Amino acid sequence: MRGIICSLCVLAALFSAGPAAAQAYPNKPIKIIVPFPPGGGTDVTARAIGQKLAQAWGQPVTVENRTGASGMIGADAVAKSAPDGYTLLMASPAEIALNPSLYSKMSYDPAKDLAPIVLCSVTPLVFVVHASVPANTFAELIVLAKARPGTISYGSSGTGSSQHLTGEWFRRTAGVDVVHIPYKGGAAAVTDLVGGQIPLAILGLPPILPHIKAGKLKALAVTTPRRNSTAPEIPTLAELGYSGFDSSNWFGLLAPAGTPREIIDKLNAEVNAALQNAEVKGRLATQGADALGGTPEEFSAFIKAEIAKYAKVIRDSGVRIE
Repeated sequence: MRGIICSLCVLAALFSAGPAAAQAYPNKPIKIIVPFPPGGGTDVTARAIGQKLAQAWGQPVTVENRTGASGMIGADAVAKSAPDGYTLLMASPAEIALNPSLYSKMSYDPAKDLAPIVLCSVTPLVFVVHASVPANTFAELIVLAKARPGTISYGSSGTGSSQHLTGEWFRRTAGVDVVHIPYKGGAAAVTDLVGGQIPLAILGLPPILPHIKAGKLKALAVTTPRRNSTAPEIPTLAELGYSGFDSSNWFGLLAPAGTPREIIDKLNAEVNAALQNAEVKGRLATQGADALGGTPEEFSAFIKAEIAKYAKVIRDSGVRIE
């Protein structure tokens, strides 16, 4: 009889461990892994939110930049971490939505090994031309490109980047023959664009905004469904008749798969509260980002749609990285 009672006690302890752990969460420092270098949108978003989590919960929240392999090193580290809510990933499109279709082999499966918590913010990509280019609108750019097939080049931050894939979508959808020039990062592309070495680029908003305001560059369209709050004067592709395509640099928080739902919900609620904070919104705005938020289910559906969308663009364009 005593043995049966002990067995029942063990079972009860096992079944109650999850909720009890969730109720106590967090009781030690939290780490947010950023799979890219400091200073970019992923990093700024992680640090802004991490600061508010630390203030709300009285536990340190550190940001660790674990870079390499187009974000896959950092994402893999989180996917293989204990599912207890103490190691999180601030993700971008590359390691979640692009790489599964670009690489034949990955050490983790974004759909199976990571649990969405909340979509934090979004920064549009921008079709931008040098001031000397005789096109002041997106429609005029298409006319110009069709009149000069194979002679207009566009820069991006690298092969397989969301900027490059947006360019491939543009090439096929608008029926234009433009030449892709991949750079090792957006900074080099901005330098050549401002210097007039390339006429056109598709880039994130933050590094080009000062040059747009200075009149050195002309912004023709943003690639998000809504205009950006930092540069509301730039029209969207949808407004210009190109609906159904949304390409952006987005940033979202994920945990290892198997993290208790109670912990996911607690993180979701606190991050949503942080995203409504004026200080956080201001820090995100320095990266040209608009704060978002929402439920884990909404973020999960968003990720599935992103994977499917870019899979089609990659398949149609034939882009592949081995």
